[in-house]
Amino acid sequence: MTTTDRAMPPLTADERATLQSWLDFQRATLAVKCAGLTDTQLRTASAPPSPLTLLGLTAHMAEVERNWFRRVLLGQTAPAIFGGDSDPEARDGGFDLPADVSTDTVREAWENEVDHARAACAERTLEDTGTFGGGEVSLRWIYVHMIGEYARHNGHADLLRERIDGATGV
Repeated sequence: MTTTDRAMPPLTADERATLQSWLDFQRATLAVKCAGLTDTQLRTASAPPSPLTLLGLTAHMAEVERNWFRRVLLGQTAPAIFGGDSDPEARDGGFDLPADVSTDTVREAWENEVDHARAACAERTLEDTGTFGGGEVSLRWIYVHMIGEYARHNGHADLLRERIDGATGV
């Protein structure tokens, strides 16, 4: 996906560099979990009874990136990437992909949203806010939320990948 090279976040950086590098580390972790797998493997729900797949996780994270950085931080009206209900709260968040959505399409959408998020953040301070739940939320909070979102789903990706081909770690 975006990269399989994961740089260890700096141990003594300032707050912004720490938050950015931990988010990039988590993004790279998802890419590592998907690296080297076939389309069929990426679409395999390998931990029954869950229907979760690595490709579905990647699509979900593209939607999550879009939600927090485009809709919340920038205040844009951005439709769902992979269709679904026009109400972001009513969608499944990209987990359930139509069969005609290719692996390349999902990967490119995720990479595009990550690039867009990085550009949006570069122009803002940690104190800048967006609208969420009828109130304001800071970029700092969004970074922390996104690190947690990726970390949680990377745990799912660990299990899915191990069930697919036995790969563990990283």
